[in-house]
Amino acid sequence: MSWRIAVRHRTGYQYGSPARASYNEVRMTPATTGGQHQLSTRLDIRPDARPLRYVDYWGTQVHAFDVHVQHTELVVTATSVVETAGPMSAPDVGWDTLAAPAVRDRYAELLAPSRYAVAEEELDAVARSLRAAGSPAETGRAAAHWVHQTLDYVRGTTSVGTTSAEARALGQGVCQDFSHLALALLRSAGLPARYVSGYLHPGPDAALDERLSAESHAWVEFWAGDWIPVDPSNLSEVAERHVLVARGRDYADVRPLAGVYSGPAAHSLGVTVELTRLR
Repeated sequence: MSWRIAVRHRTGYQYGSPARASYNEVRMTPATTGGQHQLSTRLDIRPDARPLRYVDYWGTQVHAFDVHVQHTELVVTATSVVETAGPMSAPDVGWDTLAAPAVRDRYAELLAPSRYAVAEEELDAVARSLRAAGSPAETGRAAAHWVHQTLDYVRGTTSVGTTSAEARALGQGVCQDFSHLALALLRSAGLPARYVSGYLHPGPDAALDERLSAESHAWVEFWAGDWIPVDPSNLSEVAERHVLVARGRDYADVRPLAGVYSGPAAHSLGVTVELTRLR
C-alpha cells in the first residue's frame, strides 16, 4: 500500500536586534530512496536568498545559503509532496556476514560511537545477550524493543544535546533519544546503524486532504544484509506513514536548519509541521 503525503515544515530564528549576516544549511527535503519517491519540493527563505543545492556524504539533499543583509528573523519553509510505500521484506544473513572484514570496513563509521550515540559498558552486556538469542535481523529488532521498554516518552526532560547515556540514565526522552540509545546498542552488538530523520503521519485512518499538525520524527536503520528500519520510540512499522528526509551517524548529521550568524543572541521561532494525506 502506498500513500501520497504533502509536507509543510516551517522553522526559523528571531534576533533581539538585527543580525548582520548568517550562513545556513537546510535538510528539510524528503528523499527519493527505496520505496519512497519525492514528487515535488519547494524551499522559501525569508529574507530572500538563493540556495545552493548539493547531496552530502550521507546521501541527504542539502540547501546551503548565505544572508548578507541585516535581518531580525530567519524563516525557512519547505513544502513537498512525496509518495511512500509499505514495509520492505527483510534479508536473512548470519553473523559471519557481519563479521566479514569487507563489511566491517565498509560500515566502520556506522559501527563506531558518535557524538550522541556513545559507548557504555552496560550496553555491551545487553548487546551480548541480544546477540546470543538470535540472528542479526532478530537482534536488531530486539534492540529496538529493549530501548522502547527502557525509556519512557516524556517531553521536556532532554534537549537536542542529550547523549544516549544521559537519556538512559534519566530513563526518559523523545524520539531523538530513543534513536540515539538504539544506535548505541545496535553498534555495540556489531550491527551498523544509522540515524534517520523525517516525519510520521499521525493519523493512520486520516481522511484524504485532512491537514494534521505533526512534528519532526526520528527512527533508525540497521544493516543485516540490507538496511532494516525500526522505530524504537513507538515500535510502529516503518512504512507508508513515515516520510524520510535525512540519514547520518546521529542527530548532528541531520539537523533541519543549522548555521552560524553574526549578531545578537537568537531564540527559535518554533517549528510547525503539517502533513496531509492526498492519496
